[in-house]
Amino acid sequence: MYSSFSFPLLLISFFSPLALAVGDRSDIGKYRYAHSYGADHHFSESDGWQQITVSDAPYKYASTATEPSFLVKRGDGKHPKHHKIEGPARLHHHSGETWGGMKSHGGQAEVLITWYTGHDLTNPSCWANIDWAPTDESFVAALTLHGWKTKPQCFKFIELCNGPRRCALVRVVDTCAGCAAGSAHVDLTKAPFSQLASLETGQIKVHMPPAMNRPDKWYKELWGPDMHGTQHHG
Repeated sequence: MYSSFSFPLLLISFFSPLALAVGDRSDIGKYRYAHSYGADHHFSESDGWQQITVSDAPYKYASTATEPSFLVKRGDGKHPKHHKIEGPARLHHHSGETWGGMKSHGGQAEVLITWYTGHDLTNPSCWANIDWAPTDESFVAALTLHGWKTKPQCFKFIELCNGPRRCALVRVVDTCAGCAAGSAHVDLTKAPFSQLASLETGQIKVHMPPAMNRPDKWYKELWGPDMHGTQHHG
């Protein structure tokens, strides 16, 4: 049997300027730690929010295991990845002002939310040749390799929220060759996932965000090399 702890996980489609940084109040801290709308904020369907119950997907677990492992092989691509299965989430959003003045772009999708680590971090596929690789502390994501027609493209940003008080911003830097073709699957590094929920989360309720504009300031340690301008360091 797999775990079935319940968490309300929301992926945001529209952020107001009221979102607050949680933890470190420095410029980099507002991206490294979860930020918040405040406990009394209500995510209304009229603002583009839908809530869907999701859970672990048992068919993804290794068939040779006597009990499900939370770190199972993501696939058989060039660089096989491992991840924690979380389950599908429905995305319903529209463009508008977002946290910190950023804007959202895109349409509805269904996603799996997972995390990956170790060798999976090497050789991020959004670059043809690069000597940088994410770490567990990076705020980046890998997305389904084939068939997700509306997925955010390489180097785009997406926003994720676990209730109104836990939201994180991540950058797309990799693909998931082992994720099911046609599925909308977002695989996170450990740092942003752990800001949203425990790495051992078994069942969650989620919403999914669109792609967003890039931040005004850039931190290579969080998102990797900037493709457009000056990088800042925390």
